[in-house]
Amino acid sequence: MTNINRKDKIKKGTILIACICFSIVGFFISIMNGAVKISPSEIISAIFFEEATVNYQIIWNVRLPRTITASLVGTSLALSGCILQGVMRNPLASPNIIGVSSGAGLMTLIVLIIFPDYYYLAPLGAFAGALLATLFIYFLAWKEGAATTRLILAGVAVSSLLGAGNNAIMTFYPEKVAGVIGFMVGGLSSTNWKHVDMIFNYAVIGIILLLFVTNKLNILMLGDEVATGLGLNVEATRFFFIIISSLLAGAAVSVVGLLGFVGLIVPHITRLFIGSDYRYLIPATIFTGSAVVVLCDTLARVMFAPLEIPVGIIMSALGAPFFLYLLRRKKEH
Repeated sequence: MTNINRKDKIKKGTILIACICFSIVGFFISIMNGAVKISPSEIISAIFFEEATVNYQIIWNVRLPRTITASLVGTSLALSGCILQGVMRNPLASPNIIGVSSGAGLMTLIVLIIFPDYYYLAPLGAFAGALLATLFIYFLAWKEGAATTRLILAGVAVSSLLGAGNNAIMTFYPEKVAGVIGFMVGGLSSTNWKHVDMIFNYAVIGIILLLFVTNKLNILMLGDEVATGLGLNVEATRFFFIIISSLLAGAAVSVVGLLGFVGLIVPHITRLFIGSDYRYLIPATIFTGSAVVVLCDTLARVMFAPLEIPVGIIMSALGAPFFLYLLRRKKEH
């Protein structure tokens, strides 16, 4: 038994290292590619030896902040989806499907369109919107406990309601619609260091909090009765994880917009390789989520160059078939 456990740990550790390498490779591919291709040697020269060059300006003022933002967004949305799938014990749960992203998106739109001078409050507003939407969903689903099926159904209804709110704001402020089209789809085209500052602290706080409580997610996955028998306060623990999920989703939505399917796809892909033990799944999801969004954003930049498309279009093209596959698989089981 000890040998089996040791082999399992070595296998999962190896997969985790592979996820880290995947993330690093994705990061450098993003820095290298765009309207101007920059080789690895030119990147090193621009960063360390030739600071007055055009390549230096491209890397430090355009690609590096965009890649860091994409990485943080991917990590945040993937972790948010991973948490929701564990808490609700439902493979179809993700921030955009159950309404968390819609709540964050509505509050962000209110800040950006109605109060543009306070743009720096967008992450805080997005977190508040995500949390309020989640609490409302929780309230609607509560009936001697919050059953996962009721949570999903309530989330879909609330998401539709909040989507109507987004459309209403754009109807009342038509002159500003052009500026938020990228937000509605999910895009990183105008990202700069300001956006890195907006998301960084919130993402790091959420990640650190989550890494300390992965065992509680494992216990929660055993079912409410078993978890209660093991001394876990199920509802308080579930609520705590939902708050972290809201923080991560809100931070991501505030800078990238309504980017869908990251929280659905990435946890599933990662789980296929490393299993459902959250002690390994959470760290692996951090790096896989980062790599997926960074690479999809790179693809969005170069696919129709010099024309750039929002990364949300790429994610939707990948995510919609995957969602249908999960739905069909769930029906078969």
